[in-house]
Amino acid sequence: SIKAIESSSKEDDTTWLTYWVVYGVFSIAESFSDLFLYWFPFYYAGKCLFLVWCMAPVSWNGSQVLYQNIIRPFFLKHHQAVDNVLGNLGTKA
Repeated sequence: SIKAIESSSKEDDTTWLTYWVVYGVFSIAESFSDLFLYWFPFYYAGKCLFLVWCMAPVSWNGSQVLYQNIIRPFFLKHHQAVDNVLGNLGTKA
C-alpha cells in the first residue's frame, strides 16, 4: 500500500490506501497494547472515535495527519531495509 501511495500515478485510491496503512499500523500497535488499554473506561468508544476520525471525509482526517507526520517519514528513512527484507523473502519462497 505504501508503494502505491508513493507511486507517480495519483488516483482516488490514495485516500483509502492511506487509511489502510494507518489502520494496519494501528492494529499492530493495538495487538501489543490491548492487554493494558482495555481496562481504561471508554477505551472502545475512544477507539471507535479514532477510527471514525481516520475515515472522515475532511482534509485534516486522521489517516492523512498520521501518515504524513509519522508513518511516511519513518518509512522513507527505512525503505531500503524493508525492500531488502521483502526481496530476500521473495527469493526464499
